[in-house]
Amino acid sequence: QVHLVESGGGLVQPGGSLRLSCELTSNGYGHYGIGWFRQAPGKEREAISCISSHQDNTFYADSVKGRFTIGRDGGKNAVFLQMNSLKLEDAGVYYCAAEANFASTCYLHPDVYGYWGQGTQVTVYS
Repeated sequence: QVHLVESGGGLVQPGGSLRLSCELTSNGYGHYGIGWFRQAPGKEREAISCISSHQDNTFYADSVKGRFTIGRDGGKNAVFLQMNSLKLEDAGVYYCAAEANFASTCYLHPDVYGYWGQGTQVTVYS
């Protein structure tokens, strides 16, 4: 059983920053690749970034490259997403997702992730 909890969402103006966190707990032993996704009202879930489980290789959607940073936060099962220079179009519910055995790579596609958190809301207002 794998459980994911996101935190850190909130209200921010364009150009501002937020740091999201994703905490993974498991009753087994395993290493997980973790991805961040977002979903705006009326839109499909969009991949943002991911990090592999063993080598911490990172990948980003073109829309966030240079603005967002994903990383491990003090442990293998805690991941952050630092979001800088936020834009109106970055608003939405942000989800983290996990899948085992993404050792050296991970995937910017929601279908390959088997475990999902409940999401945290990010609102960008002008």
